[in-house]
Amino acid sequence: MPMSARMRSDGKKSGITQPSQGTICRAKQSRKLIHFRGTRQHTEEFRMDTLILRNARRSVPGFLLVLLILSSAAVQGADSQQPVRARNVVLIIGDAGGLSALHAGSLYHHNKPNGLFIQSLPHIALMDTSASDVWVTDSAAGVTALVTGQKTNNGVLSQANDAVRGKKDGTFLKTILEYAEERGLSTGVMTNVPVTDATAAGCYAHTNDRANTAEIIKQFLAPRFGDGVDVLIGAGRQNVIMAADALDIDLKAELQKRGYGFFKKPEDVLASRGRVVGVFPTMDFDLPAQVQHAIGRLSQNPKGYFLMVECDVHTDKLKLGLDHIAVLDRIVREVVERVGEDTLVIFGADHSFDIRVRGGKPGQPMLDGDQPASSGEPPKPFIRVDNGHSGEHVLVAATGPGAEKVRGFIANSDLFGIMMAAFGWAPEGTRREISSR
Repeated sequence: MPMSARMRSDGKKSGITQPSQGTICRAKQSRKLIHFRGTRQHTEEFRMDTLILRNARRSVPGFLLVLLILSSAAVQGADSQQPVRARNVVLIIGDAGGLSALHAGSLYHHNKPNGLFIQSLPHIALMDTSASDVWVTDSAAGVTALVTGQKTNNGVLSQANDAVRGKKDGTFLKTILEYAEERGLSTGVMTNVPVTDATAAGCYAHTNDRANTAEIIKQFLAPRFGDGVDVLIGAGRQNVIMAADALDIDLKAELQKRGYGFFKKPEDVLASRGRVVGVFPTMDFDLPAQVQHAIGRLSQNPKGYFLMVECDVHTDKLKLGLDHIAVLDRIVREVVERVGEDTLVIFGADHSFDIRVRGGKPGQPMLDGDQPASSGEPPKPFIRVDNGHSGEHVLVAATGPGAEKVRGFIANSDLFGIMMAAFGWAPEGTRREISSR
């Protein structure tokens, strides 16, 4: 008698074979496994499916039934897997913190390549930084692309490329900070350069000229969405006060009306509570400490927060630039260690600049000179700097919910979409928002 034949109750042979109870049970086991996919589970599923198919192959109907069960389970498993949403997003921008600068900082501070914490983050991409009108961006066009998802012309802050710098406004572009404000999240903007400089201002203001400090201050005091930035920290106090005076604005009084404390000293910010504007006279304050304090404030909002932190690496003073890279790396490390699993942390540079390794060897101090190029010239350091922007791709590195989208070659305007998707939001004019956690 063929193995596939079975006896009917009337004693006659039947060509129809029912799958064994063991086959069905194993199919159900595999169905459960599909809901919990991972590296180990993939291996277990493969082994289980192979066993099922070997047993089921003895009869065509049994084989088809097993395939049907597995297909149904796969579809249900895919449908049941909802992407994890971020409650918070922290965007850390290394102004001029390109690949060559990071490499130089690693060799200088750690005497080895890939020694920075930034270089250990699990998800990475290479990002084009060009502006709409030129290949080498400035910080205004750079931050606009990052926080609005659209490239614009150099010198323009969070307006579209129909703007003419200093002459004509373009279309206002909604920033991710404004999306967060509109939804009731807390927001913060922090920098070690003036709070009205391009990278910081591009998050909350829209001007056709990054140099228009007065307009930037006016827009900070009159936010388009929500109640405005909750934590603003940076330098440039003298210029901010002068611009406010020129507008006949009592800045301290106006800020207090809006619920802000207005502080000159970093230590006073750290001792304060509530909404805060800290504008300091100099740039040599402890930015990492301010960032940690800000996260403590912002995380009190159950809806979440968006925080942008800029650490400027620009300088024509080589050691200062290398030290700023160490500060930048400390910020990234401390943020990642502080926040929970519900927070997407993204590091990226708005553009690169010419700080490069030109020589040296392991164990050799990188600021020691090498042989002079010709007789009579002083020795040159192994790391050299030319304080100008450059147009090569920069590193983006991320961890947390949504970080898996940071991969391959991307444009600076793509980072906005990655952050929005992590929140589960859709930009206006596109598909409806994804339901939150």
